Amino acid sequence: MGEILVGACSWTDRQLVASGWYPSGRRDAEGRLRHYASRLPVVEVDSGYYALPSRRNSELWVERTPDGFRFDVKAFSLLTGHPTRVEALPADLRRAGFGPARRGRASPALLDEVWGRFAQAVEPLRAAGRLGAVLFQFPPWFAPGDEAGETLRECARRTAGWPVAVEFRHPGWWRAECAEDTRALLAGLGVSAVGVDMAQGLPSSLPPVAPVTRPALAVVRFHGRSAEWGRGSKEDRFRHDYSVAELAAWVPRLRRAARQADELHVLFNNCCADAAVRAAETMSGLLTRSRR
Repeated sequence: MGEILVGACSWTDRQLVASGWYPSGRRDAEGRLRHYASRLPVVEVDSGYYALPSRRNSELWVERTPDGFRFDVKAFSLLTGHPTRVEALPADLRRAGFGPARRGRASPALLDEVWGRFAQAVEPLRAAGRLGAVLFQFPPWFAPGDEAGETLRECARRTAGWPVAVEFRHPGWWRAECAEDTRALLAGLGVSAVGVDMAQGLPSSLPPVAPVTRPALAVVRFHGRSAEWGRGSKEDRFRHDYSVAELAAWVPRLRRAARQADELHVLFNNCCADAAVRAAETMSGLLTRSRR
């Protein structure tokens, strides 16, 4: 049975900071991370999607967390084909005239530079054994097919030696007729598939599966079950308080996944107030009790 690490998809979310989960005196940058790491063993760095991460921040995160703590870093939007604002690029790249185009497409020179800077930024985490995975979350229009397969192969080439996890937003990847091909593709590339929990019955709904394609690591992300998924504000899309029954229904699936992987990361993305950290702590308790 692999180790199961449960956490949230952010420790810096403004609503979490305002919720009171962080005690008085632990609400500065260092205090927040040290407090979070004393309560939960893994966290996702979602800010990496919105702007290139900083090597200095990675060094500080290593200093402020214990051995065994894991950071799953979300890949920068440009690297997954998402629309990317020019303002999200470092100032020197903007001054040099680099700018992403529609749907995240960019020149080869810009992509090479961004890939290089992203790698440099996460290297302190990798070197310290804190890098759980780099999460590549592909957009809803990233559908199964030859072009997508080549994109995934290029991603695997660029990230050789990294622990990589891939999450799809297009439901076609995990439909019954494609699921085995998806598993085989990701396993052949040596990357971890990301299972999801989300609202069902929507055109974009993915099934609640926890596929394991890489023995070293499996990942499941809980997005909440809001009917506003895919539209409205961030709060509308992710607002959900998981009930104990909803979480308990996942325990057998998670334990099956953990039997196939050295480590399983369970991450809650329902980041409204302290809903994600509360769900993470509840799920940790359920998984602990299920072992008895």
